[in-house]
Amino acid sequence: MNIGLFLGHPAHFHMLKNTAKALSKKGHDVYFVIKKKDILENLLTDAGYTYTIIRGLRKTNKMIDLLKSVIEMEFKLCEFLNKKEIDILIGSSLSFASRVIMRTPTIIMGEDDWHVVPKYAMLVNPFANAILTPIVCDNGKWNKKSTKYPSYHELAYLHPNHFTASREVVESYGIATSKPYFILRFASLNAHHDDGIKGINTEIAQRLIDILSPHGQIYITSERELEPQFEPYRIRINPLDMHHVMAFASLYIGDSQTMAAEAGVLGTPFVRLNDFVGRLSYIHELEAPTDYTPRTDGYVPFVDKHVPEDTHYCLGYGHKTADVEGFYRSIEKWLAEPDRKTICAARREKMLSDKIDYAKFLTWFIENYPISAKETKDNQTNNTFWEQFK
Repeated sequence: MNIGLFLGHPAHFHMLKNTAKALSKKGHDVYFVIKKKDILENLLTDAGYTYTIIRGLRKTNKMIDLLKSVIEMEFKLCEFLNKKEIDILIGSSLSFASRVIMRTPTIIMGEDDWHVVPKYAMLVNPFANAILTPIVCDNGKWNKKSTKYPSYHELAYLHPNHFTASREVVESYGIATSKPYFILRFASLNAHHDDGIKGINTEIAQRLIDILSPHGQIYITSERELEPQFEPYRIRINPLDMHHVMAFASLYIGDSQTMAAEAGVLGTPFVRLNDFVGRLSYIHELEAPTDYTPRTDGYVPFVDKHVPEDTHYCLGYGHKTADVEGFYRSIEKWLAEPDRKTICAARREKMLSDKIDYAKFLTWFIENYPISAKETKDNQTNNTFWEQFK
């Protein structure tokens, strides 16, 4: 088959790279089509892939400009589908041109609940042949149209089947993996669904430096421009190496959804601050609840504190910006637990035992579509069926 992979975010490259490799090995021709976003082109170029650009960087979030951009992109997508004679298109972006104009089967992959990205859901979901999301996601009126699986996007590239963290890679950046270090990530929060969403500001960033400095080395990666006082902490890491650095970190702190989830599935404790907290089912499942009352009768190991392990993997904490003091307290909780990495490693193993290798499932799903969609729905609760994708 001629298979089109539609990427709109750097995370989509990571999510689809192993599936692209597997499909190519099986004799299929795989073509990347992209919307420009952050370091997406760098990732593709560094990995040796060629690609077609159908939308440049968007400079505004105004609805009228977004619609104009969408229309222009749809025309370019038609050209791409026709030129490459695409048999099936899969990705996390628009599908009107594929489904309605070109009649190309289109599979949409999502990880956000529909009410968090309502504009996206309204533009995309009605035209998709299939909607793939984690089991925990709420797709609203499109739930019946959805095909759900027990995994996360992040397990398409950070599952042990695909990724092994390397100390050598980390230490090539001058980072000592034998000593505690912390990764701070400041996102730009400028996507259309980020309207009204706040994250880590200058004051909070400075407080983080003050809290963490006595405990280890601090490294900052940032999508936004950094204030001069934070520049000494900035580290520039090849995006393809970032997961190695995160895997050995003592703690990840940031306002990015994706990187918090990545830290969690790597077994690195995390604390997240932004106003998406409590709204995204997949990352809520990875986090510990923050509304329980810790014991006050002396020190209690974090692993023994009362948290509902049956519904949360407890690999991190999430706080809204209105609860910045709670955000600081969660960081202090992790810092006070000397065995935090060991604890999270055990919780990660529990999570991995429940979840599948998403890249393995996705490769099978694409290659066998549409039969695969029916089989998946028929076997939603059949553990034996899912074992083949472990």
